[in-house]
Amino acid sequence: MPYISKDFILNEPVKAWAFLTRELGFSMKEAQRAIDRKQLLQNGCVVRRKSDMINGVATLLFYEPRPKGLLPIYENEFFALFDKPSGVLAHPKDRTTAYSLNDEIKYLYGKNANIVHRLDKETSGLLMVSKNKSEERWLKKLFEEKNVRKEYIALVKGEIQEPFIIEAPILINNNYDEIKLKVCIDAQGKRAITEIFPIKYFKDLNATLVKAIPKTGRQHQIRVHLFHVEHSIVGDPIYGQTSQTGADYLDGKLSFKERVKLCGASRVLLHAYALSFTYRDTEYNLKSNHDAQTEFEKIAREENIF
Repeated sequence: MPYISKDFILNEPVKAWAFLTRELGFSMKEAQRAIDRKQLLQNGCVVRRKSDMINGVATLLFYEPRPKGLLPIYENEFFALFDKPSGVLAHPKDRTTAYSLNDEIKYLYGKNANIVHRLDKETSGLLMVSKNKSEERWLKKLFEEKNVRKEYIALVKGEIQEPFIIEAPILINNNYDEIKLKVCIDAQGKRAITEIFPIKYFKDLNATLVKAIPKTGRQHQIRVHLFHVEHSIVGDPIYGQTSQTGADYLDGKLSFKERVKLCGASRVLLHAYALSFTYRDTEYNLKSNHDAQTEFEKIAREENIF
């Protein structure tokens, strides 16, 4: 587990923020974040406010990366690009998360390096990492202002013969207890556009390999858009499934065999394979080293998805 604890003996009362900044070298912002995240305890009790006086045994829970040796496929002085495997979290979900890509990032580049955009746990492919806080701000802005062209490969159910565009507004779902979807198509949602290009149709599988290009950056956009046009991504346990299947998946009750039978594969067959953008007057066209097309077809056949 990457979070470990360290005890400090305090012989006299001191404010929590002063302890963290003077004794441990935290900035005020870092001290506040540590307290907000309940990482500072006094005699076993969580310290709630930075102004609280602490004494006795102060315990600090902190993140210690435990890398497995995954290296970036490209890097320069500003950023690095990782080819994230499916099944690996980008960030630790909580203190019990044993491993995430964050372990590699912090180990290689230090505490100020951070991922600058999203990628779901089961989605494999390219993730960009800023090497410092200054670059993080500008790189995130690059994504937020839609100045990065992102291309994905997916295996979807059914036959697609011609390119088409999906334009359907996406709304964050506020009724999550009743339907297990993070987002849904709704007229009150935010504008969302995805371009779809067929690559290859597998008649025996009744599945089509496609390239998907999101022109906007909504959460789960490609997954919910393809579900909306009745071409759900093979292996998706949420979009295109019953609420019960989604609930079982989220609760960890869906076995491998049930997942394959109901969803078509043991993982979401979606891969982020290309990023194109201009940064600091340099044009980048970066592609994944992973052959997702071959892998997806292999998974489809070996797991007997249809």
